Amino acid sequence: MRMRPFTVGAVVLSLWAGASRAQGLGTGPGPGGTAPEAVETKPAKLSRKERKALAQQLEIEAKKAAAHPPLSPKERELSEALYTDGVKYVILEDYPKALERLLKAYTLMPENAAVNYKLAEANLLSGNLRDATGYAEAAVKLDAKNPYYYLILAQAQASQKQYEAATATYASLVKEVPNSGSYLFQLADLYLAQNKLPEALATLEKAQAQFGSIDEIAFKKQQIYLRQNNLPLALKEGENLIAANPTEPRFVLAQAEMYAANNRLPDAIRVAEQALRLDPGNPQARLILADVYRQQNQPTEVEKQLRLAFDSPALEVDQEVRILANYVKQLPDPKVAPLALDLASATVRNHPRDAKAHSVAGDVQMQSGHKKEARNSYLQALKYDKSKYQLWQQVVLLDAELSQTDSLLVHSDAALELFPNQAPLWFYNGAGHLMKKQPQQAVQALEHGRRLAAGNAEQQSQFDAQLGDAYQELKDYPKSEAAYEAALAVDPNNYGVLNNYSYFLSLRGEKLDKAKEMAGRTVAKFPDNDTYLDTYAWVLYKQKDYAGAKQNLEKALRTTKDASILEHYGDVLWQMGEHSGALAAWQRARKAGPGTSLLLDRKIKEQKLIEN
Repeated sequence: MRMRPFTVGAVVLSLWAGASRAQGLGTGPGPGGTAPEAVETKPAKLSRKERKALAQQLEIEAKKAAAHPPLSPKERELSEALYTDGVKYVILEDYPKALERLLKAYTLMPENAAVNYKLAEANLLSGNLRDATGYAEAAVKLDAKNPYYYLILAQAQASQKQYEAATATYASLVKEVPNSGSYLFQLADLYLAQNKLPEALATLEKAQAQFGSIDEIAFKKQQIYLRQNNLPLALKEGENLIAANPTEPRFVLAQAEMYAANNRLPDAIRVAEQALRLDPGNPQARLILADVYRQQNQPTEVEKQLRLAFDSPALEVDQEVRILANYVKQLPDPKVAPLALDLASATVRNHPRDAKAHSVAGDVQMQSGHKKEARNSYLQALKYDKSKYQLWQQVVLLDAELSQTDSLLVHSDAALELFPNQAPLWFYNGAGHLMKKQPQQAVQALEHGRRLAAGNAEQQSQFDAQLGDAYQELKDYPKSEAAYEAALAVDPNNYGVLNNYSYFLSLRGEKLDKAKEMAGRTVAKFPDNDTYLDTYAWVLYKQKDYAGAKQNLEKALRTTKDASILEHYGDVLWQMGEHSGALAAWQRARKAGPGTSLLLDRKIKEQKLIEN
């Protein structure tokens, strides 16, 4: 069980009031005080033992008086001023100044409990736990009836994980200070923190004897019984709570959860339905029922209860996020996706201005294959919280996958304003410029990002792959080849790089044997990929292996009508003497759309192959 927090400086003593009053400051003869009136009484006859104890006490007091003679009026005024100043700086959280003043007051009155207390508090708040403990112990010894001195001591001890000592301090507080029974609850919490369950239970029994049957005691006892694996007594305390609070659903729900957690499923259903009779729209009861029906393998009932729970605006967004996160792990299972998508929509509907709601909806949509909707959900999340780097990363990733070049540049620029040192954002920004046919800007972004990725070979390899393409566009072929080689040095089976590298070599008619080897490996791995087949065919074409080129292009055209592949097919047919077939392929390429060479229209018009 979580320990009840201690109170540091729960009551700031009003200058010399309260704790200091017991020390005689401003209460005896001298400035600020008057001597008590003499009361004539008849002396009582003391026993021999009592006379001896009194003599010893008088001797102790005499030694104290000799060591610390009474303060002069001026010293008393100075000590009060120093203390007041110290208290002020504690309140202002200027602990060095507070300690300076209080220590000066301490030199004048080392046995003043209030001064020791404030020194303990200032040291505790400034992190000097050892000194805090020492001064707090002194305060308790000097005034054993002030509860705040015990509290500051327990706080200092607990902050140093001295839980046994803190427990002893609370026990002394309850024993020594009148009307301090309310601290039995903190004492019980400390016993619980140390897993001293019998002691905690006994302490709560004392509290119950003093305060009667109250909810907090019953609830804590219930938790102890659960930790002792004593389910019958835990359930009995739960029934007591329900009986004492017949119109309060939370105790009913707690009982239902306990039944469900201990496989008492019919009882869990019965009590959860009891909670619904008290509060028909309670989403927690619906979630308990959904969990029980899941254990009973009743998926239809699970779905029904979840939908009802998510329909309630009272269901907290964090709970909805946790439930949906479990569904995200199961996606893209088609059996799960419809329910997950509906629950995500309900979450957004209930919490339209919460970034977490939109973010988890984006996760569900992305894992379900709804990429455009996912991107929009992530953008909505960013509308309410721009500080989450992961959201920006998801947005630019989806921009790239959706080929939304303008959006990719806008969003990556916006993200880089917030996270300029994140290499992946520079990668996507560079990729956006490359897609936009802006190779110079692409190189600048990619080179900068690559420097940020220093020490991460995998990330740098990704940058090198893009730099190879960018430098190719700039016709800086040595740098292009160097970038490709660097990428392949890290990952020799980067098939995207192998494809692009071999294709660009074929376009230039350079290192065709190397190009064929790389393109051949790629096709061997992905024999049905039309892009890779087209690259391999074009390398063969450049080597004048027209039959091989034709074979690979025809295989590619079984699955695609890509314009550039159709144009290549026409070129191959022309070289093989099939001129009418070539012209037909070129015409089909023009109808297919963009992606063809600038020479295609001339080929069709002049009805012959034209090459650079």
